[in-house]
Amino acid sequence: MPPFAPPEPALALVTGAARGIGAAVARAFAATGAPVALLDRDEAVHEVAAELGALAVTADVADAEAVEAAVAHVEHEAGPIGALVNVAGVLRGGPVLDLDDADWHTCLAVNATGVWNTGRAVGRRMHRRGTGSNVTGSIVTVASNAAAVPRTGMAAYAASKAAAVALTRCLGLELAPHVRCNVVCPGSTDTPMLQASLPAGAGTEAVVEGVAEQFRVGIPLGRIAAPADVAASVLFLSGPAARHITLQSLTVDGGAALGA
Repeated sequence: MPPFAPPEPALALVTGAARGIGAAVARAFAATGAPVALLDRDEAVHEVAAELGALAVTADVADAEAVEAAVAHVEHEAGPIGALVNVAGVLRGGPVLDLDDADWHTCLAVNATGVWNTGRAVGRRMHRRGTGSNVTGSIVTVASNAAAVPRTGMAAYAASKAAAVALTRCLGLELAPHVRCNVVCPGSTDTPMLQASLPAGAGTEAVVEGVAEQFRVGIPLGRIAAPADVAASVLFLSGPAARHITLQSLTVDGGAALGA
């Protein structure tokens, strides 16, 4: 098979698909003609699914039993999952010395344990379908550039995303050669999560320009990312053009992490 010959479209399961990056990833897959299934604990996921003519399931990625049931339902209704994209995530900000323990546990539960739950439920099925050296699936986790660069007031989020990165790479090593596992690490992206994290009445100018007292250098490319920018990278890593890429992290942050 030529390196860039497209295969038959594989079913993609996207978590956190009710809005933001997750919804953009779902739309990007659908635009290629690939079947897609959407998972989110927010009922708004059904609105995005209706727009795309896709299957939607509501489940909390932090709940292992709910994830297993959701994945079984998706495969029963729509067929084998060929691509899993872990986008579901939460941000709980605050200094380490002041952050509530519940916020720490929530970040870990969704951002790290969520990837553990979906990766195991989908990974088992992908691995069973593998024969010989055939690659039968792709898993992409959307983490954050904060997984590699310290950020003030974001310790819980950064730690949970670093855990998600390490977990995805380990999963890729254990599931090879049947499943490729990679990570996309966005920086500041124009999503409801980003808007909610800004001080009241503040715009994104300080994010772009940098904040010296927070040790942030700003964004060299001079703009906040659009969700579609991140989705394009996910689509590449999930597709045949990336068939020899696994265990890698691709940072999509306009240079904000200075290549870290």
